[in-house]
Amino acid sequence: MIELNANFWEKRYQEQATGWDVGAISTPLKTYFDQLSDKNLQILIPGCGNAHEAAYLHQQGFTHVFLLDWAKPPLELFKAQFPDFPENRLICADFFAHSGQYNLIVEQTFFCAINPTLRTQYAQHVHQLLKPGGKLAGVLFNIPLNEDHPPFGGSRAEYLTYFEPLFASVYLETCYNSIPPRAGNELFVLLQK
Repeated sequence: MIELNANFWEKRYQEQATGWDVGAISTPLKTYFDQLSDKNLQILIPGCGNAHEAAYLHQQGFTHVFLLDWAKPPLELFKAQFPDFPENRLICADFFAHSGQYNLIVEQTFFCAINPTLRTQYAQHVHQLLKPGGKLAGVLFNIPLNEDHPPFGGSRAEYLTYFEPLFASVYLETCYNSIPPRAGNELFVLLQK
């Protein structure tokens, strides 16, 4: 197993080896965001990468979006593209060491990028970071992928073992509006604390 640390991710961005990045906000998340009415939600996007979701939220007037990534290049690029975005909301750090309280945590290709042995810890940390009634919303792969390097896949049955013991409400179903290359291979996840 490759050591998935800050240096690994920095190198991926420097080499532009970002095949997980579809170049725009994912359709399932755009649809979810479009039904949100409270622009003051405290929103965290861990493993934000090029942060297409954050760009969309920012452009829609959401005022408390926080980006977190181990790698500096995507955070620097985002700041260059959106100079009015508050710099203190661009966080270069390890997700598992991050603290805060959020109404919404956005999942988009972060879960599949961490070592699968950390998935239980991920579920616990998301639960800890969410305010009472807070939600995690996003997309998870529903296919086997790689075993020795990201992206790592999984299944609905596996994911339920991490989330059902912790969350009051768990929705995990096949996305009806994935982009064509991912059709049938993504699950929309919506968890509520």
